[in-house]
Amino acid sequence: MSGSNIDTKSLLEQVGQATSDGKITASAAENIEIWLTEDRYSRYAEQVAEHITSGKWKELDDAFWTIIPFGTGGRRGKMYAFGSNAINERTIGESAQGLAEYVKENVTGELSCALAYDTRHRSREFAELCARIMVSNGFKVYFLDDYRSTPELSFLVRYKKCSCGIMVTASHNPPSDNAVKVYWSTGGQVMPPHDKAIIDRVMNVQDIPLGVEFDAAVAEGKVVICTAETDEAFINAVKQQKFDGPRDLKILYSPLHGVGASAVVPALAADNFTDVTIFGPHKEPSGDFPNVPGHVSNPENPQVFDAIIEQAKKDGSELILATDPDCDRVGVAAPKTMDTTGEWGTFTGNQIGVLLADHVLSERKKGGGLTPEHYVVETLVTTKMVRRIADSYGVRTCGNLQVGFKWIGGTMDAEGPDKFVFGCEESHGYLVGQYARDKDAAVASMLLAELAANCKKEGKSLHEKLESLWWQHGYHAERLLNQKMPGSEGMANMQKLMAKFRAEPPQSVGGLKLVAIRDYQADTVTTVDGQTSKLNGPPGNLVILDLEDDNYVAVRPSGTEPKVKFYMFSYVAPEQLSLMDAAQEEMEARLDAFEKDLSAFAASV
Repeated sequence: MSGSNIDTKSLLEQVGQATSDGKITASAAENIEIWLTEDRYSRYAEQVAEHITSGKWKELDDAFWTIIPFGTGGRRGKMYAFGSNAINERTIGESAQGLAEYVKENVTGELSCALAYDTRHRSREFAELCARIMVSNGFKVYFLDDYRSTPELSFLVRYKKCSCGIMVTASHNPPSDNAVKVYWSTGGQVMPPHDKAIIDRVMNVQDIPLGVEFDAAVAEGKVVICTAETDEAFINAVKQQKFDGPRDLKILYSPLHGVGASAVVPALAADNFTDVTIFGPHKEPSGDFPNVPGHVSNPENPQVFDAIIEQAKKDGSELILATDPDCDRVGVAAPKTMDTTGEWGTFTGNQIGVLLADHVLSERKKGGGLTPEHYVVETLVTTKMVRRIADSYGVRTCGNLQVGFKWIGGTMDAEGPDKFVFGCEESHGYLVGQYARDKDAAVASMLLAELAANCKKEGKSLHEKLESLWWQHGYHAERLLNQKMPGSEGMANMQKLMAKFRAEPPQSVGGLKLVAIRDYQADTVTTVDGQTSKLNGPPGNLVILDLEDDNYVAVRPSGTEPKVKFYMFSYVAPEQLSLMDAAQEEMEARLDAFEKDLSAFAASV
């Protein structure tokens, strides 16, 4: 069946009947018609037609029920050969072309774009496609010609003073997915108003120019391979964030089949950590992510560490670090005591943030470099313990931010990067230094190794260090519950659930009474007696339920995946702590109760 022989009228009649029969959604039918009838999608018409005649309605609905959006980090989704709701040559190409058009309209001077990619399937192919598109639009492209980290891409944008940047990665998503993250000239991910303006261009892309082959563009100097130069400069910038101290520590590191060996290992070496082993079963760069539970390389998942911990117990390792495929997030495991053959435990993203915040602030204070103008940055769903630690060191906290590290990067520029000390988010993202505007697992790994070596010298474990911080600042326990809502029905249910939280919120959660509702979309605070006032918060689809005794729950739809996220926060003030074990048990029970009530509330939609 050739494009010219496609009976478009018959195909659209079949699509209409499938819509009437409830086999596909009306929005999918609209997008299918566009891909069948508009010239810009003509090369995909045969494949779409074959799916229609074969009755592959589920695949068609998944591929077309919406137009894949820009979320908190860019455009991300499942790879499929065609479709408006899939990652493929067309949607990747539209993303690059839309970016190019917007930058050309809004940036003066020489145009340039930084480009990098991770170990996922088709990442190199998509990176070369983006490079060709940018060159065809008059951009010089600075290209990292091997698997490299997202923070190194952020660094490269700043290092080469690029107009923009593109990172091909889907972070810690399953092997089926890929994505592009789009960066502005700051080295940060695109923010308002640029993000919405770029997506407007993306949605209206007609032709995608591919006037030059990748190798020819390299030969002509339009694509500049700068991998070795950028690696050296990047690691040197990370090294500048180090602090002096002991380095006697045996480290076991897992890149989880991603790019991390190119960043974490040289960063540790630059900080004089010499006893570092890469965990063999996770060493191979692979988009299939073998030997990882569920083939999902997410260091937020404690099960990822099970096999690594067993190896650590055998070889006497004292710290485990693991980074996600694009090496912007880091997870940590350590022995509960100084006995490396005994019980080990992982840390949540909030707990890692707490440990790093205290380490960096403590070391900066020793150097006499802290002033009341210095600041740390976190988001609205990051633990308040970071703020309490910052308060104890007499520095500011900028925390009235929506979810996503781009807001942390944006705050650095708004507040002035010279006074920036530390940025973190609960999803295992951390930054120290001015060299990037995105989270960096390399610098976080280096500083965590320093802290673990300091603790070892003091005769305590990382877990014991965290407990000492709880005694000082109060016991904080947080938990994340992901309520998955896939497909077109899921999107509708996500919207219904958010609407219900706003209009008919639960009057208690886990036995704690509701005190107020913070609605960041409406910019209002409503107390239980119905009094409403202005919130003065950052706009976004986020609702926070404030409960008794400084406990609270934040609710938001994910910006990159089909699910609603519940962030649960419990707290025991330091003056109320008597037995740590009892407080931990009580807060775990409280979070269990939160989770039970929130799951039931979500199921009622």
